[in-house]
Amino acid sequence: MIVQNKTLFADGFNSAIIGTTDDGRIVYSKTLMLEHLVLHDDMSCEEALEHLDYNVWNAYMGEFTPLYVNDLDDDADELNEYMSEDANES
Repeated sequence: MIVQNKTLFADGFNSAIIGTTDDGRIVYSKTLMLEHLVLHDDMSCEEALEHLDYNVWNAYMGEFTPLYVNDLDDDADELNEYMSEDANES
């Protein structure tokens, strides 16, 4: 996590930022975070999901911890289908 004026950022996921809260917390798309790891870090969808769930999404860093929006169902089949459709469009 990077601290900037008390606001915490998930390092390496700026492309997954979808907004901020009124109190200045950063809001991330879980889908875009998964997509980043699959496309740029050569992880499978399952590996990326496990990594983010364990190391990022459930880490509490205090009152300025970012928020992570669950904008896609956590069903692994649906995630894989989404990721394969996106990769085919690139």
